Amino acid sequence: MTDKIEAKVTHRFAASPERVYDAFIDPEMVRKWQESWARLSGTRGEITACEIDPRVGGKFLFADRRDGEEARHWGTFLALERPTKVSFTWIVDPSEEEDPSVVTIIIEPEPDGTGSIVTLYNTMDAEWAEYVPQTEKAWRSMLMGIEETLSGR
Repeated sequence: MTDKIEAKVTHRFAASPERVYDAFIDPEMVRKWQESWARLSGTRGEITACEIDPRVGGKFLFADRRDGEEARHWGTFLALERPTKVSFTWIVDPSEEEDPSVVTIIIEPEPDGTGSIVTLYNTMDAEWAEYVPQTEKAWRSMLMGIEETLSGR
């Protein structure tokens, strides 16, 4: 067993927990926020794949073209508990398939009922410790992409 580390980000959404949850598993919504995510993260890549089988054990694949090369992200859903939790393996290279990162997204209603709070945990092998800041930055951009999509911007 290898040592694990965790990247963690939190974001407040004006949208309900149900809408936020759906944004993580609905292929049409995912494609829209991927486009926002690419723009916000500075990659401005063209989305080339958005395949989602939204069930525990179901697979997903996201891909985009960056600087003439395809960047692929894939995994398997580990937990889908509408509207409070989404968890999945997160793989960006075939060498990670035996020991993938695990992303867990917890969605809670705002105490005043005006929206929701998302806390995203990315648990990964400790060998990636120096990448935690850029991993958190990328997840923050992704959450901002979802915010843009949900708000219709």
